[in-house]
Order: sequence, then structure tokens, then C-alpha cells
Amino acid sequence: MDNPRTVESASTEMIQTKTQETTLLADIKSLIKVGIINSNLITAFTGFWLALYFTGTQFTDQWVTFLLTMLGTALVIAGGCVINNWYDRDIDPIMSRTQTRPTVTGSISLPVIKNMGIALSILGFVVLLFTTWQAALWGAFGWFVYVVLYTMWSKRRYTINTVIGSFSGAVPPLIGWAAVDPGLQLEALILFLIMFIWQTPHFLALAMKKKDEYKAAGIPMLPVVHGFKMTKRQIVVYVACLLPLPVYLASLGPVFLVTAFLLSFGWLALGIAGFFMKNDDKWATWMFVYSLNYMTILFFMMVIVTLPFPF
Repeated sequence: MDNPRTVESASTEMIQTKTQETTLLADIKSLIKVGIINSNLITAFTGFWLALYFTGTQFTDQWVTFLLTMLGTALVIAGGCVINNWYDRDIDPIMSRTQTRPTVTGSISLPVIKNMGIALSILGFVVLLFTTWQAALWGAFGWFVYVVLYTMWSKRRYTINTVIGSFSGAVPPLIGWAAVDPGLQLEALILFLIMFIWQTPHFLALAMKKKDEYKAAGIPMLPVVHGFKMTKRQIVVYVACLLPLPVYLASLGPVFLVTAFLLSFGWLALGIAGFFMKNDDKWATWMFVYSLNYMTILFFMMVIVTLPFPF
């Protein structure tokens, strides 16, 4: 018969092991920023898919390239995010949404985190090289902008840091497209422009919500330096700039065009409403949520309206 104390001790050890595994997984997901990876893979997939559509290539002939593209893109983004966390370890304790990161809690040592970021980045570049060197080059460009130009240079110095960072966030569609069609086409550049312009109002809305935290951390976000009125004007200008872009994707058909224009005009109307609302935090929340839905619906529609073709 088993000793009750032995059984209890074994159960306790199993629970502790499981908890440690769960915590480690949560820490890794926090470091690589799973949400950012997922959203960027949506746009990378759309770029890949539309490249198939516009070049008349069958998906069944490119499924290996597809897997390599998605894996390589995810690894490059994960590596950049890990290095971003490692570099921001001094300001993350101040921000409520970053206080549980391993760089703050110390659950994973800083040298391990830095090496993890470097290893993931290199592995991502190598994987992308198995598609086309152009796709790998776009991945390297996006990584360099995010890690060096945004994280290490502009984030703590200039209010234009959001715009600089937007270059990296707009690259995934180009990676996906270049894996199929290295020469790119006008439609690929339009995908880049949509993502580039979309990011500024998206992140400025978030910056309005987190203004006090950014101020405490010494990050010169636009709402911190120039206030909400200026930020609202910038948001509306950027949203307005999105309006004409769907015209260049007219070949996707009237369903896509109508959807794109409705989304854009809806976002613009909500943006203008901000000048008349008294609750800035509530408005910023609405704008942030709308921006997420805008991007998700728009890119899914690009895929949906072209579904019959690749098969």
C-alpha cells in the first residue's frame, strides 16, 4: 500500500511541474507577442494568396513555399519582438500591459532572452531564403526597421516613432507576395500602403488610452507631447488617406470595393465624431476596436472574393 505522504508529495510535484510548464509557455508567448504574429500572418497570407491570383499560379503547386513563407515570417517577427522586449526591459515595469513580461519578472534571464531573439531572427531569415531571396530581403528590411530604427532609435526620441514603426508592420504582405512573385506588382504596393497608413491611427488610438503610462515611461507619443486635439486630427487625416486606395484593387470586383469603401467611410465618420465627443477615452477605445475589425475584414475580403481561382 502506498504511503499517503508519498502520494501527496508526488501529486504536489506534478502540479508544480505543470504550473511551471504553463508559466514558461505563457512567458514565451509574451516574449514573441503571439497577437502581433497572428495579425501579421493574416496580411502575409493575403499577400501570398493575391500573388497566386494575379500570376495565375495554383496553390497546390506552391503549398511548400506557402508553409515556408508563413513559418519564416512568424520566426522573423517573433525574433524582432523578443529583442524589442529585451531592449525595453527598463520601461516595461512602468506600463501596466507589460509588467508581466519575463524581462520584468525575471522568470527568464536576460541573456537567454537576447539569444532567443537573435536565434529566432536568423532562423526566420534562413527559412525565407528557401522561398525567394526577395522575400528574405523584405523580411530583413522589416526586422531592421522594427528593431533598430523603431525600438532602439526613434521610440524614445520622436513623436514620429509610430510612422517609422509602420514601415515594418506593412512589410508582411510584401514578404508573402515576393515568395510567389519576386518582381511584385502594383497591387502588392497597395497592400503595403494600406497597412502602412492603417497603423498610425490604430496605434495613436492606443496611445491615447495609454497616455499616462507612456508619459511616465518617457515615451514621446503624440498624445503625450501635443495632446488629444492634435492626435485626433492626425488620426482623421490618416484614415482619410485610406479612402482612395481600394480603387487600385478594383480588379477584385464590386463586392470588395463596396466593402472597402463602407469600412473606410465608417472609420472616417467615427473619427470625425471624436471632435464632438467629450469622453476621449471611450472614443479612443471605439477607434482602436474599429481599426482591428477594419484590417481583419478588409484582408479577409480580399481572399474571399478570389477564392474560386486558385483551385
